Parts: sequence; C-alpha cells; structure tokens
Amino acid sequence: MSDQREWSRSRDDLVDAVKRLGFPEELGVEMAKNLGSPKAMNRMASYLYHVKPKSVEMVVDEMLAICSEIDAWRDKKASEEANARLWIKR
Repeated sequence: MSDQREWSRSRDDLVDAVKRLGFPEELGVEMAKNLGSPKAMNRMASYLYHVKPKSVEMVVDEMLAICSEIDAWRDKKASEEANARLWIKR
C-alpha cells in the first residue's frame, strides 16, 4: 500500500472511531494531524475502540500520551545516534 493511501486509511479509521463514540469529526481530523503517522493513528483508534472513553478529556489525554511517547522515542534515537558518532570519532 502506498504511504499516502496508508495515511488516508489510518486517518479515516481514526475519524470513524471518534464519530462512533459521539464526538465531532473535527476532533478526529485534528488528532490525526497531531499524531502524524499511520502507526500512531492506528494506536489511537485501537484505544478508542477498546476503551470507549466517555469524555473528550480522556481522548485528548491519550492522544497527548501517544505523542509524548513518540517524542521520547525520537529523542532516544537522536541521543543514540549522537553517541554512536562520538564513538566512531575516537
């Protein structure tokens, strides 16, 4: 599947999950933008389908937690790469 189609499908699945819980479509669209990757959007949609949160605050809290984990992972990878470059220079 092409990257664009995968991204669109994941976004659509997330928006559908949001709407099924009775929240506005716009919330799903904005969450997809913030999550930024099919893997993150699929993770969020899975949370929505399984947990079925009752409030927008719970939905947004989970989205922020996913974003935070992604940022921490990126920081870790950047640190590992920087350390690897230091070891190569020695």
